[in-house]
Amino acid sequence: MKHLMLAFGVVHAVIALLFTAGALFLIAIGAHQGWQAAHAGSGLAAAQEVIEAIGILAAAVVALQIAETIIEEEVVRDADISAPTRVRRFLSRFFVVVVVALAIEGLVATFRAVHDDASELLYVAALVAGVGILLAAWGVFVHLNRSAEELEPDAMQEAQAEDEKLKP
Repeated sequence: MKHLMLAFGVVHAVIALLFTAGALFLIAIGAHQGWQAAHAGSGLAAAQEVIEAIGILAAAVVALQIAETIIEEEVVRDADISAPTRVRRFLSRFFVVVVVALAIEGLVATFRAVHDDASELLYVAALVAGVGILLAAWGVFVHLNRSAEELEPDAMQEAQAEDEKLKP
């Protein structure tokens, strides 16, 4: 069984490495697009390019955050995600970057739809509404999960002790 758990750790590390490689690639693309926008002038097209570059960089942040979460939770801590505290913290780290990235993508899509094709605004509104629903659902999850944590106060102390181990 120990060999199987070690294999899972290795697979998680490889997946985190692939997320990191994807993030670095997105950063390069975003930087290149931002550089082109800086040389394009100061018009509407340049502004759209900058906003697109920000959207790409937001996706890179999501990929890096997912990689970091996988490394910390599955490789370094080798933790079993069963306690309410661990679940809330794991999902909260993921949801914060997803919600922010989708909100930025909503901004990019709004800017593009307003200036290029107003018929796309309905899809943009659906995206922004979806972000709002995700944010509300996350809030409900955290609220309900905190109630469950009160039943297991030792889990929070254990998670905080593990956090101290990760600090340099």
